[in-house]
Amino acid sequence: MSFNKNTLLKNKDAIAKGIEDATDLCHGLAVDSGWWNGVDVNAPFVIPTKLCLVHSEITEAMEGARKDLMDDHLPHRKMVEVELADAMIRIMDLAGAMELDLGGAMVEKLIYNQERSDHKLNNRAKSNGKKF
Repeated sequence: MSFNKNTLLKNKDAIAKGIEDATDLCHGLAVDSGWWNGVDVNAPFVIPTKLCLVHSEITEAMEGARKDLMDDHLPHRKMVEVELADAMIRIMDLAGAMELDLGGAMVEKLIYNQERSDHKLNNRAKSNGKKF
């Protein structure tokens, strides 16, 4: 399958729905596990704390990649893979708590990025182009 703006436009509703379903699942499991008991998402420091937890998963993923480690809890998987999954779970949980349209925003952002000049391969290859 070719991935481009036309593919995104053709499949945007299905892609957004899949992300919405995953967000509902992650947030629902967190709620059922008691992680939101007595927590008001709009209270001071709740969102910053949750964002720091996402960051901690990304940091763990970086260490796993840097040291080429296998995961402690899922030893058949690379640590980077599992920690990136943890980050996605935390992001989707927070998006669910905040009632954000994460799926719609992701699809719109992917489509937007297809049009950005600084995302074009020939512009990135220039001397002052984005390297990463």
